[in-house]
Amino acid sequence: MLGEYRITGSGAAEIAASIERGVGEGALPPGRTLPPLRALAEQLGVNPNTVAAAYRTLRERGVIETAGRRGSRVRAKPATTARDLIRVEVPDGVRNLSDGNPDPALLPPLADVIAAAAAQGDRDPVLYGSDPVAAELAGPARAGLHADGVPDGPLAVTSGALDAIERVLTAHLRPGDAVAVEDPGWGSLLDLVPALGLRTVPVGVDDEGPLPDDVRRALAGGARALVVTARAQNPTGAAVSAGRARALRSVLAGHPGTLLIEDDHGHHIVDLPPHPLAGATPAWAFVRSAAKAYGPDLRLAVLTGDPVTLDRVRGRQRLGPGWVPLLLQRAVGRLWAGGVVDPDAVAAAYGRRREALIGALARRGIAAHGRSGPNVWVPVLDETGAVARLLHAGWAVAPGARFRSHAPQGIRVTVSTLTVDETEPLAAAIASALEPPDGAVRTYV
Repeated sequence: MLGEYRITGSGAAEIAASIERGVGEGALPPGRTLPPLRALAEQLGVNPNTVAAAYRTLRERGVIETAGRRGSRVRAKPATTARDLIRVEVPDGVRNLSDGNPDPALLPPLADVIAAAAAQGDRDPVLYGSDPVAAELAGPARAGLHADGVPDGPLAVTSGALDAIERVLTAHLRPGDAVAVEDPGWGSLLDLVPALGLRTVPVGVDDEGPLPDDVRRALAGGARALVVTARAQNPTGAAVSAGRARALRSVLAGHPGTLLIEDDHGHHIVDLPPHPLAGATPAWAFVRSAAKAYGPDLRLAVLTGDPVTLDRVRGRQRLGPGWVPLLLQRAVGRLWAGGVVDPDAVAAAYGRRREALIGALARRGIAAHGRSGPNVWVPVLDETGAVARLLHAGWAVAPGARFRSHAPQGIRVTVSTLTVDETEPLAAAIASALEPPDGAVRTYV
């Protein structure tokens, strides 16, 4: 069952460490089934409760998952596994549309703003005790949030959107608590939640955002938090509409104890306005990232929320990294305030590429989704086969398994660098990859 790898240990900590070591080394790859409790206990000569404690520890660390009678297995993206072991390999000569990156040609030059921020730091060095939020960033950030209807609240700056979400979740929840997450949704979030010892409760998504009935069921079933993507949802491109926002607010009104987190990573790359849910519950957070519009290496997001949540987040930051470098904050503040990026032009560029591919697929009888952002989601019956056939045809796309738990299968195509000349050949390749066997009828859900 476990190949050449032998689990060792006489105590729960030793057994857990042995399994985690095997996962980290790649000897126990993602998806590998672990021995049943009693079988491993007999093999090691220990009490089954000892093995149960080891497995519980590994679940809380996000290394393994338990699927009822199917037993325990290594998670698809265990927290202890090097990303090199699970990344999509793109051979030379294959067009890579799988990585989710923005178009480098649409990113602004950073040399001048970083040099200006560094010069300011030379004149007025940042020292211990300085305000952790740079005034040069706070001003444009507050103005933008206010213009988009986000309630006024304290500000914090984090090392990207995922860092912000993690800090908010851990500020309120404890291991074992349940979090309602979009399905399909952001793969990193689907990995983060169990890595924190929390449980994911999948919520369906359509083009207008999370489905209200699914959210209602999740919250009624005990989910203590809800994470919503405001725009450019990854992987489907969904954007919360005004009508959907009203419906979700109505659901949240019946569950005022819910921790609400909104991720607006599509800021300045989407031409659809956000429809914030912020303030619908007493505990809330709204995250706005700089990565997609200004560059992934700018590991920076602005976080606002209710005073209690922000006080807990900033207090924990003080005991760890302290603050995100003010040099970086000042550079992003200059980008946001200086009009270096034309958000309408960027959104239009992504929109043209998205709509061109969706239209080309529609002409071939294939439904696809992509209301906003740089990704197109194509429902399929066999994503593994589709990805393999497209790879053979010279196109690399992301398998839907990276983004879903219970949702139907699909593939994600990142169109951020897709050219006009490539659109029709890509659509033809996708149509060929999805062709059913002779005599079968093509149907998608």
